[in-house]
Amino acid sequence: MKLLALDPRGALDPRTGITTSQLDECLRQLEAIRDDIVELDPQQYLSGEIPLEKRPLDARFSWLPSEILGDYRTSPETSELGRIFEVANRLHDQVDAVVVLGIGGSYMGARALMESLCHPYHNELKRGPRGSKPRMYFEGNNVDNDASQGLLERLAHGGYGDDPAESRWALCVISKSGGTMETAVAFRQFLAALRRSLGDQAPQWLSQLVIPVTGESGKLHDLATALGCGEIFSVPEGVGGRFSVLSAVGLLPAAMLGIDCVQLLEGAIAMNEHFAAAAPSQNVVLQYVAVNHLLEKHRGATIRVLSAWSKSLESIGLWYDQLLAESLGKEGIGATPLTTVNTRDLHSRHQQHQQGRGDKVFNNLIVQTPRQDPLPVGHSALDHDGLNDLAEKTLPDIMTAAIRGTNDALHADGRPTTNILLPEIDAHVVGQLLQMLMLATVVEGRLLGINPYGQPGVEQYKQNMNRNLGRGTSR
Repeated sequence: MKLLALDPRGALDPRTGITTSQLDECLRQLEAIRDDIVELDPQQYLSGEIPLEKRPLDARFSWLPSEILGDYRTSPETSELGRIFEVANRLHDQVDAVVVLGIGGSYMGARALMESLCHPYHNELKRGPRGSKPRMYFEGNNVDNDASQGLLERLAHGGYGDDPAESRWALCVISKSGGTMETAVAFRQFLAALRRSLGDQAPQWLSQLVIPVTGESGKLHDLATALGCGEIFSVPEGVGGRFSVLSAVGLLPAAMLGIDCVQLLEGAIAMNEHFAAAAPSQNVVLQYVAVNHLLEKHRGATIRVLSAWSKSLESIGLWYDQLLAESLGKEGIGATPLTTVNTRDLHSRHQQHQQGRGDKVFNNLIVQTPRQDPLPVGHSALDHDGLNDLAEKTLPDIMTAAIRGTNDALHADGRPTTNILLPEIDAHVVGQLLQMLMLATVVEGRLLGINPYGQPGVEQYKQNMNRNLGRGTSR
C-alpha cells in the first residue's frame, strides 16, 4: 500500500515563507518530541506515573489501532471489532436507516468516514445498489428544532421498497457519559419515536435497534442496561473524544456502512510505523508540523486553510477543524483552522485568500487518482459554450490544471502552500490521513508547550446553558 506524501516546496521561500535552515532546525526539535511520544508516553500512560505537565495524557489513540486489530486477529468472534462486525451484519438485514446521535468527536469522525468512503449519494440509493447497507443520518449534534423534526419525518417515510426492513430504523447513540445536553435530548426524542414506530413489536425489537457506545458507567450506560441492549460498546479509556475516530466511536458506524474497518486500522498502523521510524527529513508528520509552525512563527500565518480538492474530503476537514481548535486553542495561542473545498470555494473565498491579509497558509489535500473513470468534457455539435477544444480533456485534467493554477497565483502574491498527496481515496489511505493529523496535533502541542489533550474551555458554555435553563451546573 502506498503512503500519502507531503510536498512542502510551496512554503520554502526565504522572502515570503521559510528557509531550509529554519526547517532543518525545527525538525531537530521535533525529532526529540517524536521520540518522547513514541517511547515515553505509552510507558507513562500504562504505569500511571504521569508527570503533572502531561496530565491528562489521553495518548492511547496512538497505539489503539494495533490493539484493536491484534485482538481481532487473536479472537475474531469475541473481540470488540468482531462484535462490531456481528452487529453491523445483523442490522443490514433488519433496518433501512441508522441515526447516529453524538456531538463533536462522538460523531464527526463517523461522518468523515461516511462522506469520504461511501458513494456520494449513498442515502439516495435504493437498498440493492447500497448492498443492503443502511442509510445513515447524524443528529444530537445541535438543538435545531426544524432539523430534528425534518429527520423524524424522513424516518417515518421509510425506505424505497416493500421489504419489512424498509420500515425499520436503528439508533446508534455515542456519548461517554450520556449527560451531554444536545445528545441526551435527541436520544430521549428519537428513542420515543423509535418505540412508537415499532408499535406492538417494540418489546421484541427495541433492545436490538438501540446500539450505544458509551463509558463503563454513567447515565447512558444505565439506560442501555435498563433497555436490555444486546450490545454496549465502549468509548475507550485514555482516548479523548476528538481522537476517538478509530475506536468503536467511528468503527461501528463505518462497519454498518460496509467500510473496510480492517484497512482503516492498517492504514493508521502504517502511519504510526512511518512516524516512529522515518528520518525527520522524510517524515510527513514532522514535516507538516514544522512547516505550519514556522509559518505561524515567522510569517504570522495564524490561519490554516485545509484546501480539499475533492468534495468527499470536506467532512475530514471539518473533523480536523475540531481536532486542531480544541487541542491547541488554549492559553491565548493556537492557529485557527479553516476548511475549504475547491474548486467550489475559489469562487467565494479566493479573492481574500490571495490578496487579503497575509495571515494564512494553504495546505492542499490532493487526490492523485479518482475512484471513478475520468469523465471527459465531451464534444458538442453546437459548441455553444466554446469548449470543443477541451472535448478530450477530463474532469481530473481540469482539476489538475486548477490546482497548479491556484498554487501559482498564491505564490505570485507571496502566499505559502503545501500539498498533502493522497494516492487515492480508500480506507487504508483515509486511515493514514486521520492518524497523521492526530499525531501532528499532539506533536505541535508539545512543541508549543501546550497539553493537546483536555478541553477546559468547553465546560464553561455547558455550565452557562444549564444555568440559563434554571438548572444546577453540577448536572
